[in-house]
Amino acid sequence: MGRMRRKSDLPSQVCPVCGRPFFWRKKWSRDWEQVIYCSERCKREKPRPGA
Repeated sequence: MGRMRRKSDLPSQVCPVCGRPFFWRKKWSRDWEQVIYCSERCKREKPRPGA
């Protein structure tokens, strides 16, 4: 079993759509720098240029 870490020890980012902070997840380990949105829902609702 892996070492348990507190959420506050994990890197976090703020979602530009909903404004909420979201924390690093193991599934994002290889591309954390490219993760912008906290969820698929926010990704779909992202503001469109010129709208």
